[in-house]
Amino acid sequence: MKTTMVIFGCLVFSLVSCAQKTPPKAVADAFSQRFQKAEKVKWDMEEANEWEAEFKLSGKELSASFDLTGKWLETEAEIEATELPEAVKTAVEKQFAGAKIGEASRIESPDFTGFEFELKQKGKEFEVQSTKDGALKVSGESKEKKDKD
Repeated sequence: MKTTMVIFGCLVFSLVSCAQKTPPKAVADAFSQRFQKAEKVKWDMEEANEWEAEFKLSGKELSASFDLTGKWLETEAEIEATELPEAVKTAVEKQFAGAKIGEASRIESPDFTGFEFELKQKGKEFEVQSTKDGALKVSGESKEKKDKD
């Protein structure tokens, strides 16, 4: 009896895990319409009301988020820090002298188009958003880093 219960529990857990990797039809349809040539799509539930697809498009890695109704929330494309516009790099140097730019992305949402990146300065790390003209907004709290820059 115990063995049957354990097997049943594992089976239910497996089914639930698999189900959470398949978005609702509205989400899958909205993604397919927006990113018709996407390849290697991997889905994950970001929050209870948000699905994220990680995929490749024209050789670049992207992610896109949708709510449960299929409404597009955001697209993020990884870029090199060197690909940031000069206005952004200049603004970073003025406001965060000596900071190093870490991971960077080009982001697009219904409310914002610009860039998001990590800044590392004096043992602290910040998440920053910027418009293409260099208007910076610190959107993440700084956190102490164990390794010094």
